[in-house]
Amino acid sequence: MLAVAGMLQTVGAAERLTSPKGDIVVLVDVQDGKPTYEVSLGGVQFLKPSPLGLLTNISDFTQGLTLAGSESKIQHDEYSLKTTKQSHISYDATEAVCRFEKDGKRVLDIQFHITDRDVAYRYKIYPKRGRGGETLVAVVNGEASGFVMPEGTTTFLCPQSGPMGGFARTSPSYETSYTLDDQMGKNGWGNGFTFPCLFKTPAGWILLSEAGTDGGYVGCRLLNTGAANYQIGFPQPGEMNGMGSTSAAVSLPCETPWRTITLGTTLAPIVETTVTNDVVRPKYQASKEYTYGKGSWSWIIGMDSSCNFDEQKRYIDFSAAMGWRSVLIDALWDVQIGYEKMAELARYGRERGVGLFLWYNSNGSWNDAPQSPKGKMDKSAARRKEMAWMQKNGILGIKVDFFGGDKQPMMQLYEDILTDANDFGLQVIFHGCTLPRGWERMYPNYVASEAVLASENLHFGQGSCDAEAQNACIHPFIRNTVGSMDFGGSTLNKHYNKDNQHGTTRKTSDVFALATAVLFQSSVQHFAMAPNNLEDAPAWAVDFMKQVPTNWDETRFIDGYPGKYCIMARRAGNKWYVAGVTSDGTPLEKKIGKKLNQFFPKGAKQLGHVDTDAIVIVGER
Repeated sequence: MLAVAGMLQTVGAAERLTSPKGDIVVLVDVQDGKPTYEVSLGGVQFLKPSPLGLLTNISDFTQGLTLAGSESKIQHDEYSLKTTKQSHISYDATEAVCRFEKDGKRVLDIQFHITDRDVAYRYKIYPKRGRGGETLVAVVNGEASGFVMPEGTTTFLCPQSGPMGGFARTSPSYETSYTLDDQMGKNGWGNGFTFPCLFKTPAGWILLSEAGTDGGYVGCRLLNTGAANYQIGFPQPGEMNGMGSTSAAVSLPCETPWRTITLGTTLAPIVETTVTNDVVRPKYQASKEYTYGKGSWSWIIGMDSSCNFDEQKRYIDFSAAMGWRSVLIDALWDVQIGYEKMAELARYGRERGVGLFLWYNSNGSWNDAPQSPKGKMDKSAARRKEMAWMQKNGILGIKVDFFGGDKQPMMQLYEDILTDANDFGLQVIFHGCTLPRGWERMYPNYVASEAVLASENLHFGQGSCDAEAQNACIHPFIRNTVGSMDFGGSTLNKHYNKDNQHGTTRKTSDVFALATAVLFQSSVQHFAMAPNNLEDAPAWAVDFMKQVPTNWDETRFIDGYPGKYCIMARRAGNKWYVAGVTSDGTPLEKKIGKKLNQFFPKGAKQLGHVDTDAIVIVGER
């Protein structure tokens, strides 16, 4: 639903754009022919004058420009979305267009979307007219788009890994550890930082990310260009095994993806923002009504050897006993189970109300990942043949792993997989992958992406188990704010091993496991619980995991600090779930009684579980 009110046109050296209530002010200017912008919240500068513009093969749109004026309007938008932190979104935004000319011709627009907590902008490039006719295609080689932070800002950033490194040369895969409250002026491991990026300024908080990226552009990162200066960076040349350009080929006129900036004097706007979905629109209609929910996953406990017929049958029975919707069957199922027996498993699951998600390798020629099925997702004919087989056998969806970077051909592959999967009624989860950028709204069959140091690392190393609590206090403030996060956690095993006696040791409490089921958002959750938990885990914990939702109607921030503690509330229907975790394992005292009254009115029945590192409270409003 859209409604438009008010129209303003101005012409001058600088343009002052404001959010609907006037809380945020964006000042767009030109300094020595170079476009800039600065952002203030409540009269306090949050971003200092920062560069704008694009560098293309048809013209340099970073300099030699004049600001010819702007138009703005207040727009009201409402939409529903089942797959993210809020089911119904309603907001007002100032939609503004700043027009830029070069040599007396209109060559570039910068479009702004400004709410009272977010600023987003993107570029529109026009065809170039000359004696030989119109130039209708171009190459974008880079962006001047920058973010100059105030002095005294500290950073909460995730370093971008280099290409063709790590396991089977699968990096970058957005799976590195954050540095917290660090000083500015660093550039990660030399390759910049993975979106989203969080900053603490003297006045409050800034979250940077991007939205609307598809096969028409590249996925970007954030580079530090010195001191407090941060700039949009394009992919690294070595990604995709060196195939493809780091630039974006576009047809004209074109609109680039959005650069998003969320501002707050507290962390509430950061946690609650919906901007990455606000600024995009669906690219196609859902081929059917998709459903969501919980599931089990043997691989996180049993690894590759668990992907056999008998064990997956046991996990189907486990999901049925839990009242869960699905089982995710991971790598090597094609050789360790086979297609004929997989069809039999699918029938067995359907008889018990349990569907299947199947793992696939994305490759391709961009890394050495050996796990199969391979060669099924990278080409259209093979992909559609495989998806037709899945549709025939009632498969719910796919988990596609081991992508090769953020170049334009790889972004097109993500879009092609999603588009084809929708044709066959399949939901899609991505792993070893890039960050989602408004994909919940753009692609109706998209479920979630990993793009985080997820639960598999808890199996692989005790160090990850030791750091689990701290990491859980990071993700709700950064990674999970901008898109659904497929983490695969909430185990009730004491050890990451099938016998629950050996392997890495979980250091967090059972209440902590329940809390992260609330704190980590994804509409489809494949938890790390195992069939033995029906016998060896506390009944109250198992009962909670049977009931906890994966679809939320509302999300509220209560209190917290990245890496230290997090307390949030999520609503499903008329029931609120308040969950909190702390990072050091010692009791943390916070007086939040008055805040809880908005979720649990006096006299409401509540159910609570508390341990030294976590708390969960459930009650009806």
